[in-house]
Order: sequence, then structure tokens, then C-alpha cells
Amino acid sequence: MLKVNEYFDGKAKSIAFQTSTLPATVGVISPGEYEFGTSKKETMTVISGALTVLLPGMEEWMTYGAGESFDVAGQASFKAKTDIDTAYLCTYQ
Repeated sequence: MLKVNEYFDGKAKSIAFQTSTLPATVGVISPGEYEFGTSKKETMTVISGALTVLLPGMEEWMTYGAGESFDVAGQASFKAKTDIDTAYLCTYQ
């Protein structure tokens, strides 16, 4: 079963589903700056566009383009910003 999630007044939307091994979401983030939290370890892969993130414990923003991934520990939050609509896939452990 699919579950639709909406954040930041509809500027970020995702659909949750179960892969053959892990829970996942696929979604789109509209241009802007946001702070996301996660309760489980998360691997985020940019599908299209680009996402610039400030990960926990880091001082420098890093930009990830299509096909690139980053990890966020569980019980953490991270900042993200984009200038263009950006699609992503997240898996959770």
C-alpha cells in the first residue's frame, strides 16, 4: 500500500512504499530551504536535479546530483536546499 506524505505546505511530497528489503520513499522537493528529521538511518539518493545538504556534525554544505547518495543517522536532522525541483529516493533501516 502507498502512503502520500506532504511537508512544508506541499513544497516537499513523497510516496512511501516497501521495497523487497527496506521501507522507502520517493518524492520531489521544490526550490527552497528546509530541515528534515529522520527516526531511522536514511540513505537518500538524488534521482534528478540537485540537493545541497548540511549533514549532522558537518560545517560545510555538500551538493549531490543525480545518481549520488548520502546517509543520515537515525534520530537526526539535516538541512537541505535546492534551486530546482529535485526528485529523490530514500531507503530506511
